[in-house]
Amino acid sequence: MENYDKVSILMSVYIKEDPENFKTCLQSMVDQTLKADEIVLVKDGPLTNKLEAVIDEYAKKYENLFKVVSLSQNVGLGEALNIGIQQCSNQLIARMDTDDIAVADRIEKQVSYLALHPETAIVGSDIIEFETSIDNVIAYKIVPHTHDEIISFAKRRNPFNHMTVMYRKEAVLQVGNYLPLNGYEDYYLWVRMLKSGVRTHNLSEVLVYARAGHEMYYRRGGWKYLLDGVKAQKQIYEVGLMSKKDFAIRLVGQIVVNSSPNKLRGLFYKKFLRKK
Repeated sequence: MENYDKVSILMSVYIKEDPENFKTCLQSMVDQTLKADEIVLVKDGPLTNKLEAVIDEYAKKYENLFKVVSLSQNVGLGEALNIGIQQCSNQLIARMDTDDIAVADRIEKQVSYLALHPETAIVGSDIIEFETSIDNVIAYKIVPHTHDEIISFAKRRNPFNHMTVMYRKEAVLQVGNYLPLNGYEDYYLWVRMLKSGVRTHNLSEVLVYARAGHEMYYRRGGWKYLLDGVKAQKQIYEVGLMSKKDFAIRLVGQIVVNSSPNKLRGLFYKKFLRKK
């Protein structure tokens, strides 16, 4: 049985992270109204001296809070989180990306929901995307909220904002944990969990400010991203959650968006995949 007073926060940091953004993120997690029992921080390969300094500062300031897992080389998000989950001491795990900012009561609200709904294995939320400062809002990314809406949505698109989820460790491990699938590690996990029959939910409020901007849209283009995406969609389809029609529609969308010029891709994301 879960102890709802104990939560692990799981994060993975790699060499390209901005130290100041990383520091702001960590501060948002240690300032939560309901404190985490531990923060498991996976160093995905060697880091810069500045990033190491941030980790040292917080580990010393918040003694016994951080569990740092050092990997000798960069293995990618899926494998890093796979290792990190196994290092988490608690059944309730909150994911967080190292350049985003959590609202102060994020952990408290998600723990409260899971305590009231023990049948639920994943709870996430909507996000605000911002650039430079949280006062500079670019868009809202609204996800489906009820379990039935999440299942329907997941057949063609990722139904969760990864940096917002809190899940039960046992439910993740039962379907094989995170697996390497470049750019789609979380979506692949959600589909396998949904196919296994777990209950899910997204809170209809913003619990995380996610750093975004033009670079995020640009990264989602090019032949490599397209080929990785096609491979990933085939693997996700083979789980058996989506139909052949869902797969075909998803695949066509993937090809069109990834092969579009950067400016056009950015406009597509803002107009069709986000809300002002």
